[in-house]
Amino acid sequence: MIHTTEEKILLTKFTHGAGCGCKIAPGVLREILTYSITDSVFNNLLVGNESSDDAAVYDLGNDQCLISTTDFFLPIVDDPFDFGRIAAANALSDVYAMGGTPIMALAILGWPVEKLPVELAQEILQGGKSVCNEAGIPLAGGHSIDSTEPIFGLSVNGLVKKEKIKRNNTAKAGDQLFLTKPIGTGILATALKRNLILVDEMKPAVDVMCCLNTLGSVLGKQDYVHAMTDVTGFGLLGHLLEVCEGSSLRAELYYNAIKLIEGVDPLAKKFVAPDNTFRNWNSYEPKTEGITGERLVILCDPQTSGGLLVAVDPGYAEIFIQIMIENNLTDYIQPIGVMKENDGGKWVAVI
Repeated sequence: MIHTTEEKILLTKFTHGAGCGCKIAPGVLREILTYSITDSVFNNLLVGNESSDDAAVYDLGNDQCLISTTDFFLPIVDDPFDFGRIAAANALSDVYAMGGTPIMALAILGWPVEKLPVELAQEILQGGKSVCNEAGIPLAGGHSIDSTEPIFGLSVNGLVKKEKIKRNNTAKAGDQLFLTKPIGTGILATALKRNLILVDEMKPAVDVMCCLNTLGSVLGKQDYVHAMTDVTGFGLLGHLLEVCEGSSLRAELYYNAIKLIEGVDPLAKKFVAPDNTFRNWNSYEPKTEGITGERLVILCDPQTSGGLLVAVDPGYAEIFIQIMIENNLTDYIQPIGVMKENDGGKWVAVI
């Protein structure tokens, strides 16, 4: 396809989905993975695909562990440089969510060479490289294929001390829950694709998605942080359910304490949502209570490069909040929920 220099190419017009909203629905994914769980014993593999954690962790010895993850998706924005930044920040987040520090990344690129000019792919890679530079790591290579839709992401390696690994299944009863970013990226991306908002109205979401979750490396060193994960394609509700089920606890979620990206609330009230919102809900509905109307749209909204969901010992909440303030996260020092003993009821109650 030939493009004139004056023509504005919109990346999202070449995709069927957007960002982490491209994730396979939770129920379908469980079915796919039924026979893929490793049944062999690898003594040094501390975190593998037996759980729903953010990354794999391998013990290198001498108290040093390797974190390894891969994440890629279709464009959630039209600007190629921003798409590269968002995809890179999203992939790096998995290492931060395990309490680790990234050390190196490899690029994953799928490109429809007959449909889109290679210059756009170059801009995407530059965007990804800029975020890797911000994280202080090299974008050291990668792999590319000719694909029907544009795809970009990273394979990332990081390091963490063995006793400082943060899991998503180690929360304790009484832990307070905090979320370090506002939510609503899926809603805004869908609104943009449907021409319900202007490009400038997407900018707050772009800023959120490009922001690195470097706080995870800091929180990894804190023993009072009992569990941590990042919020991505399964939405806040889905990732909280992983914490609950993995920890054998239930959660009370304070809906009014959850921060939304500017412009999300009126769209949610109109039920503007990506398809995966409702696919998510189909998997979560039997496990939850207190979710009606726009709460469903907000809590099941697939996030791209979302914030960290952190379970904190309540006795150390003031210390945790001080760290949040020092890292310019004052807007997120109010807990959004609490972990409770499992009394046989629903996994998550929204109040």
